[in-house]
Amino acid sequence: QVQLVESGGGLVQAGDSLRLSCAASGRTFSRDTMGWFRQAPGKEREFVAAITSSGISTWYGDSLKGRFTISRDNAKNTVYLQMNSLKPEDTAVFYCAARPPGSSWSEGYWGQGTQVTVSS
Repeated sequence: QVQLVESGGGLVQAGDSLRLSCAASGRTFSRDTMGWFRQAPGKEREFVAAITSSGISTWYGDSLKGRFTISRDNAKNTVYLQMNSLKPEDTAVFYCAARPPGSSWSEGYWGQGTQVTVSS
């Protein structure tokens, strides 16, 4: 059974940091592009960050680079999202996703999400 399990979310104050983790199991993810998305209440899901299979290339959603950093450990089948200087507008459910080669994000694998709440 393929699973992506996010952890590390919680309630923090503005300016704090959080590190999200996504543990993948059930198949080999080392060839997949891995990503993070988020969905705030009443809003559409938006792209946060992604990292290629080798970890060499990363890209980020608008205005997030500089505060958020994505990384991965293929030996542990885990991808991370370090979030610094958090703002109340970062409040959302954060989802981990795996995109196999030749697939779209919607065709890939998704976790159940972890809630991040930033208070002002």
